[in-house]
Amino acid sequence: MKWLVAALGIVLLVVVLWDAFETVVLPRRVNRRVRLTRLFYRGTWYPFAASARLVRPGNRREAYLSFYGPLSLLFLLALWATGLVTGFGLLQYAVGSVAALGGDLYFSGTTFFTLGLGDVAPHGTAARLLTVIESGLGFGFLAIVIGYFPVLYQAFSRREVSISLLDGRAGSPPSAGQLLHRHRGPGGLAALERLLSEWERWSAEVLETHLSYPLLAYFRSQHNNQSWLAALTTVLDTSALMMVGVEGDCARQARLTFAMARHAVVDLAQVFRTEPRAPAVDRLPAAVLARLRAELAAAGLPLAEGPAVEDGLAKLREMYEPYVEALSRYLLQPLPAWHHDKPRRDNWQTSAWDRRRSPD
Repeated sequence: MKWLVAALGIVLLVVVLWDAFETVVLPRRVNRRVRLTRLFYRGTWYPFAASARLVRPGNRREAYLSFYGPLSLLFLLALWATGLVTGFGLLQYAVGSVAALGGDLYFSGTTFFTLGLGDVAPHGTAARLLTVIESGLGFGFLAIVIGYFPVLYQAFSRREVSISLLDGRAGSPPSAGQLLHRHRGPGGLAALERLLSEWERWSAEVLETHLSYPLLAYFRSQHNNQSWLAALTTVLDTSALMMVGVEGDCARQARLTFAMARHAVVDLAQVFRTEPRAPAVDRLPAAVLARLRAELAAAGLPLAEGPAVEDGLAKLREMYEPYVEALSRYLLQPLPAWHHDKPRRDNWQTSAWDRRRSPD
């Protein structure tokens, strides 16, 4: 019987340690379907998202959803620690350390967290060896945890800086129409080319960090009308329109940015196993595209027209819209519009004091 308990303890330790290694230490995507971390996020995100759908869309829902990312990280670390303590407790029970399973689990917990209370002591060489190994492993685990948090929050901060910079360039929420409209006039295409180059690098960084640490995708942006998915979709929309609508250096950079951004959304859709699906509503109907063309032409940024242009734009949209639509439904992050019918105030133009009435 105790050999079976020992085997169970060893299996539990191997599963937890390997999962923690793949999640924290290994800097690449893991394709294995059965993983403790994947099961944890699948088992917790779906009920949390279902409860979020009961909250009215808007600021309250976004505030509610913003708790999931940080809380899931804390609970995941607690899950790993519980698995390690239980695994060592089972091994202590198998070698006959305290003789009672509850006592062995308690002793394992005090050893893992290096409490050193001394009220329970190991008996026998094997038990003492397990105690030394567990105390060393617990110290190392806590060190990894301390180092894990700064890495995640630094990656989150770098992601959000560019999203905040997009506020003055593409509106709040962002849209391809506003991004192009605000780059009208002399030097506009050159500035847009530089911006797309920066977002090519940003897309590559999001791809790298979110493949290594997928839980970053659950972290919400600072403002309720912004998200990494909306920013990425806006860049894809803009790049697609530039690829078929203009010629020259800007179109070349748009192709590079489109390739990188599309790579990011496809790989992330694979990580979260969100099957691509066509949008329920066309994000760019013909009437909206015609109005967008007219406004850009009036602003001094005419775009090419014709059946070939329309077909090219439709094919480019088919390459990424099903993926961003699937991610949007899974993460509950709304996709941006191509064009806003009414003017909107940017985040930088508003404040809490604006809503207060003047005493006069």
